[in-house]
Amino acid sequence: MGRATVADMKGKGFSELDKETKTNTENTNKNKNTTSSDSRGKKSRRQQRKMTALPASAVAHPVQRLLNACKDVFASAGTGFVPSPDQIQQLSSLLDGIQPADVGLTPQMPFFSRQVTRRAPIITYLHIHECERFSIGIFCLPPYGVLPLHNHPGMTVFSKLLLGTMHIKSYDWAVDVPAVVDPSQTQHPEVRLAKVKVDSDLTAPCKTSILYPADGGNMHCFTAVTACAVLDVLGPPYSDREGRHCTYYTDHPFTRFPAAVSVPEEEKDKVAWLQEREKPEDLVVVGARYTGPEIIGN
Repeated sequence: MGRATVADMKGKGFSELDKETKTNTENTNKNKNTTSSDSRGKKSRRQQRKMTALPASAVAHPVQRLLNACKDVFASAGTGFVPSPDQIQQLSSLLDGIQPADVGLTPQMPFFSRQVTRRAPIITYLHIHECERFSIGIFCLPPYGVLPLHNHPGMTVFSKLLLGTMHIKSYDWAVDVPAVVDPSQTQHPEVRLAKVKVDSDLTAPCKTSILYPADGGNMHCFTAVTACAVLDVLGPPYSDREGRHCTYYTDHPFTRFPAAVSVPEEEKDKVAWLQEREKPEDLVVVGARYTGPEIIGN
């Protein structure tokens, strides 16, 4: 998709306005009896035409542009869908440009406050849009809030850290060494070998992170080092009916089951055993109203 300059977008409108201004000036000189109401009417029509000449992309809010783009990119999205490279670049660029103020967020909001409790900190989710093809929303985490290790089956996910510092640890299945430990050998539910994709802190502002159905860190855990917010685009979204169920995991160091498979010594800290678990009892995510700019066609 080509990028139009400001001059390209507005040139027609300015050109038309200039011609109309000259014409009206000539008419005024010829006819001194033109009423003030006629002048106001012509001015109003000129302003209307000028606004009409501007494409929607020139005036739309960043989140509106993101929604419009997602409708195009994920128009045929189903399980396993991966956008084209151009589409990935398009969405990444839009997300990279979004700031907290664009979605109505400030660090002073109550759901970013440090929580004094014995339970895990409560996480807030701001719903922006969801349909069968994609969803857009924001996770707001107070300090030490955790989104535990979970997967995104058959999904492509764009994550943009809007504010704060967050530790991300993510994995992909070790498909080249598809090791599975027999439960009878471990007295635990089945565990499977995965490769560490990311294990580091991210601080806003930073580039958008992308994970894919089979790579890019499809299973990840978010831990808030400071209060933080993450804007997520999921395509397609979770759906139990279509087999895209969210599964949670516990990760174990490779040395927990070392005899199951042979891994070079220098690689052992780059792999781990993932074990399925129930949704953590202390995970509490509450919904809150999105208070950013109004979105048309939501």
